[in-house]
Amino acid sequence: MNKKNTLRRSMAAMLATVTLGATALISSTVMAAQGPALKSGDEYMIVANYPNQMHVLDLKSDSIYKTCDMPDRFGPGALQVSPDKKTAYILNNGYEDIYGVDMDTCEVTFHARMAASKKERTKTIYAFALSYDGKELYAVQNPTLMERDHYRVQPTRLAVYSTDAGVNAKPIRTFPSPRLVTAMQVGKDGGLYMAGADIYKMDVKTGEYEVSVPSRNWKRERYVQPDVLNVWAVQTPTQDFTILYTTARFQEGSEDLNTADWLYGYFNINLETGETETKDFGPITEIYFTGTRSPKDSNIMYGVLNRLAKYDIEKQTLLKAAELDHSYYCITVSNDGSKLYLAGTHNHVAVFDADTLERLNTITLPGGDMSTTTAQVFIR
Repeated sequence: MNKKNTLRRSMAAMLATVTLGATALISSTVMAAQGPALKSGDEYMIVANYPNQMHVLDLKSDSIYKTCDMPDRFGPGALQVSPDKKTAYILNNGYEDIYGVDMDTCEVTFHARMAASKKERTKTIYAFALSYDGKELYAVQNPTLMERDHYRVQPTRLAVYSTDAGVNAKPIRTFPSPRLVTAMQVGKDGGLYMAGADIYKMDVKTGEYEVSVPSRNWKRERYVQPDVLNVWAVQTPTQDFTILYTTARFQEGSEDLNTADWLYGYFNINLETGETETKDFGPITEIYFTGTRSPKDSNIMYGVLNRLAKYDIEKQTLLKAAELDHSYYCITVSNDGSKLYLAGTHNHVAVFDADTLERLNTITLPGGDMSTTTAQVFIR
């Protein structure tokens, strides 16, 4: 018996040593893969993909700068960059957790698990944003109580977190929220713009909100109700919160859809001034998921899904279009307006010349599908 016990203890000690050594090796490999700190003044882009990674791309060389491994599981990989350009916030773990990642070290410095109790399952459908000064994070949460034999859907709420709360962040205040909110950004005046059935503006101190831009409930003569996809809250160089819509405009004196003009347009909120705009920019020839205006010329609109397109807004005409190898969901633009970056779906980030729509490069990410990641461009 003693010999058997001694043998068992020796085997256990050996397995422990091997396990520790393997863990140390894995840890060393992961740390080695984290890459260098970001450089002040350089332009970068972040995206996320399967199995569960966040990538920082160097836009000077259009190459992968570093890769950070994320905790828990992937999905949806929606991203926001802090105002100081040091921390990337990512919605992940099946839409249930938000993490703040130090982009220099890949360390998780913030973590909010949105469920308020063990029997609650709570998801955010892309709807999170940072305050203009980066001190608070806002998330629209959709909680469900998981009873033994049934589920109970709970009222939608807005949860406010302090971004210095660490890895066990709890809401510092909550408010009732409009339902169906799936994209948000914050204005310089502190107002939270929430894109749902309409685009609302909420006072994050009191929870009071009002319609800032009517969408479902717009009152435009001869226009039908718009169709809107509120998903990718792209942080633009021009500080605009832009969302595309499709609609139909009847001919004067008619309500016949067969003779109506079918149009693309955009809702826009300038986050610095609070100015809002609802404007058509071209006829519907195909579907786009995201669009952005040029930082060089606000009269130029780009859209992407199965093709990359460029429009003259005032003339409402298609200027150019580029064929794509596959669909791309999310379009972003460099700060100087010279290059366009397409992300989403596969593990390719496509780079195009913003003037000619000539394809310049393809950045292939390690890993798989980017799914519905929000590509964000910024200058450190």
